[in-house]
Amino acid sequence: MTYPAVAPVYGILNTKVLILNRSYLPIHVTSVRRAFVLLYQGIAKAVNEQYQTFDFDSWSDLSISAHDETVGLVNRVIRVPRVVLLVSYDRVPKRQVRFSRYNIYARDKCTCQYCGRRLPRHELNLDHVIPRSQGGTSIWENVVCSCHECNRRKGGRTPQQAGMPLVRKPLKPHWTPFMQETFSMSRYREWMPFLNTVDVSYWNTELLEK
Repeated sequence: MTYPAVAPVYGILNTKVLILNRSYLPIHVTSVRRAFVLLYQGIAKAVNEQYQTFDFDSWSDLSISAHDETVGLVNRVIRVPRVVLLVSYDRVPKRQVRFSRYNIYARDKCTCQYCGRRLPRHELNLDHVIPRSQGGTSIWENVVCSCHECNRRKGGRTPQQAGMPLVRKPLKPHWTPFMQETFSMSRYREWMPFLNTVDVSYWNTELLEK
């Protein structure tokens, strides 16, 4: 097997890795060196652009392509993770939680709350559990992620009327996304599924609660 060129170890170990909490929300930026320590200790898992997670051994076993950033270990070459997920940490800096598309999608983990499928954001939309036509309001407890198919199927009915029970009851979360520092920094393509400045104003604009 021919490996891609390995970048100078000390330089690449000091480059940045995005840290997500257990809810896949960005909370911090660390170094590649620290990220490998977290992976090796089982505190974190590496995350790829398809939201798949890997422990240290499974990440080490991934095949390497020519465009991958790598570092050399004693007897192997390993890919550099650019996003890691803390397996048992779900807190973020405490601030008022903004009622926004971004936060609703984050709360529901980009998962349709009717069929349970996890999908890219462009394949999801927001649904009023109790439709506005039946007096439903735009509040945390009445708005959920829904795939287009389930949204059409449910129509202007309640979950009970449509025979489509919710995966889980929607509640107001106690976190808010960590965004200021990461949006102001240079970023990596692997961060894009989790941080996208192109649509940040759309996703993080506060929705009207009424």
